[in-house]
Amino acid sequence: GGLVQQPFSNFTGSVDGDGTCQCSLSLPDTTFPVDRVETLEFQAHALSKKFEEELSKVKEYVQLLGVFEKKFSNLTVRIEIMEKGLFSYTVLDFELIKIEVKEMGELVIQLKKNFVGSSDIVNQLEEEIRNMTLLVENLETLDKNNVLAIRREIVALKKKLKECEDSNHESPPANTLPPPLGSCGNGGVVNISKPNVVQLNWRGFSYKYGAWGRDYSPEHPDNGLYWVAPLNTDGRILEYYRLYNTLDDLLLYTKPRENRITYGQGGGTAVYNNSMYVNWQNTRDIVKIDLTTNKVVLTRTLPDAAFNNRFSYADVAWQDFDFAVDENGLWVIYATEASSGNMVISKLNDTTLEVINTWHTTQYKPSVSNAFMVCGVLYATRILNTRTEEIFYYYDTSTGKEGKLNIIMHKMQEKVQSINYHPFDQKLFVYNDGYLLNYDVIFRQRPHQPL
Repeated sequence: GGLVQQPFSNFTGSVDGDGTCQCSLSLPDTTFPVDRVETLEFQAHALSKKFEEELSKVKEYVQLLGVFEKKFSNLTVRIEIMEKGLFSYTVLDFELIKIEVKEMGELVIQLKKNFVGSSDIVNQLEEEIRNMTLLVENLETLDKNNVLAIRREIVALKKKLKECEDSNHESPPANTLPPPLGSCGNGGVVNISKPNVVQLNWRGFSYKYGAWGRDYSPEHPDNGLYWVAPLNTDGRILEYYRLYNTLDDLLLYTKPRENRITYGQGGGTAVYNNSMYVNWQNTRDIVKIDLTTNKVVLTRTLPDAAFNNRFSYADVAWQDFDFAVDENGLWVIYATEASSGNMVISKLNDTTLEVINTWHTTQYKPSVSNAFMVCGVLYATRILNTRTEEIFYYYDTSTGKEGKLNIIMHKMQEKVQSINYHPFDQKLFVYNDGYLLNYDVIFRQRPHQPL
């Protein structure tokens, strides 16, 4: 016979007596391993679930570390201020810092219990917290040794000596009474206190532009909430702001109400009678926002106002509209093309946003660092150096009189982004390169007229 092709190699065969070929063929096992695939799927699902759990923990740790970084930065600056003695501080300051350090210590303990892997960062945080605790205790011990008390007594004595010296060169003063809080029975601003550093804004060091203050309502002047409105890092867009019912809540970062808007522009924000007033992006429109609902109540165009960084303040961009509140109500400070960039003051109806009256000054707005209103008088500031501003100009809307002043205003950082006045507290709320400062306003007391 001929050559027989063999397509299979794994077979045996034979020919029986009748000449019939009988073959035996062995095929490989092709049974599908279902049980092995199910086991593999189960293991893959378990690994995926475990990975998600670990990833969630990592995200939580990253958030906690971010909180630590912000708190440490804030605490470090505040303790440095205490060490240098640049500003006055009280027992409350020590207590607030001790509370924050304690909270961070508790968080570190929680991290150490749950942290998997290298714990170098956690150990470093724990060491820094321990060092900071010792530093605060040392500073507090110095205070208990009356170093600060003695310094204050010396300052008070110097002040009394100066008053006595001045009285020798003046006629006896007439009887004077301080004006009631929230009223304008005074002779104008004659001085301001040194700054009280409240804290770094809640969004951190990168948010250098913004505004903060306290709501003022003539009907309930002492019940206003506190608000903080940092701009985004572009120094232009106001997107998030927070509200606090009390100053303690603000100091302790507790119970904030955080809101988001999508149209705010510049740091000229003001709050009056539970409404926030901002400039609508890319327009000359004023926006009124209800703080209870975070809804736009009303918008209205400010006639002829320059906008989109045409006439902003010196070194502070996008603040073409600067809203202000004083004893008389709501104002807006701006400039127009017709005024050639000089400051224009308009009194607003806070209900309708209509302009009630307008005054034109001779002061060029871009040469001013910032401004505020007190009792219908505009006060403007300018930079003297990196640590000092000067309230150098005023315009009285009741008389149309304007003039020069020389009131020194100390600051913590180089640039002042906004100044808001509160009539009942008689304080200035200043946003200074991301830090929240406030100042007491000192008025000239008018002679009391006997009945």
